[in-house]
Amino acid sequence: MNLLLAEVAQATQRLADAGVPSPRFDAEELAAFVHRVKRSELHRVADGDFDARYWEVVARREAREPLQHITGRAFFRYLELHVGKGVFVPRPETESVVGWAIDAVRAMDVAEPLIVDLCTGSAAIALALAQEVPRSRVHAVELDEGALAWARKNVEGSRVALHHGDARTALPELDGQVDLVISNPPYIPLTEWEYVAPEARDHDPQLALFSGEDGLDLIRGLERTAHRLLRPGGVVVVEHADTQGGLVPWIFAEDRGWADAADHPDLNNRPRFATARREVP
Repeated sequence: MNLLLAEVAQATQRLADAGVPSPRFDAEELAAFVHRVKRSELHRVADGDFDARYWEVVARREAREPLQHITGRAFFRYLELHVGKGVFVPRPETESVVGWAIDAVRAMDVAEPLIVDLCTGSAAIALALAQEVPRSRVHAVELDEGALAWARKNVEGSRVALHHGDARTALPELDGQVDLVISNPPYIPLTEWEYVAPEARDHDPQLALFSGEDGLDLIRGLERTAHRLLRPGGVVVVEHADTQGGLVPWIFAEDRGWADAADHPDLNNRPRFATARREVP
């Protein structure tokens, strides 16, 4: 075993002791980041090339600073995104939400579907939709100025139109025209603060995490926004916590102009997002 691999083994144990959920992966990712190689190439780093800065970044991760903040990048579907302090780090669970949305848009008989991503954060969702639905027109909305700065970096050179604004009042000029509204909004109840993982609680923006006593305040507001923006037959997709399964579809009720409201599971078979269709008169 070369020196770097031995150090990675030690770092793995340190991260495990600190409660990091994926200690081996993170130890290897940090080693690859510091030594500017791929994870699969770590064994090629000569002993004389070992960089002591590795232990600096391991200490940061040990203190539960998000891996993505340290490396400055996050991977989401086929994207590599710029992330850091001030923006919510996209999670793997959201990839299944976007996958469902892409399938729904592709099934529509629309040449250039119009899509709105509310609470866009890093713009991960908006960029994935723009990339995987090539003829789509995608608008992304973000209120927090810190997150907006990261989104601007990520959408540069893309087809995504980025807007600074409140998701509850956004884009009135598009009312009744949108084919798909999608959002990964804040949905953690304020009462759950102490149970949130340190990586999120201490580093993600509070605006991106918490939404009232039951976590559903903003989703209730988004229901009205989505109904306003969507054309008849258009679809809304909203991520939520697995503990909120069964609750969110009731927000998109028939007496509020919705049809086919349903919950959907993530890859771990836990309820992860709700969908509904704006009723056709």
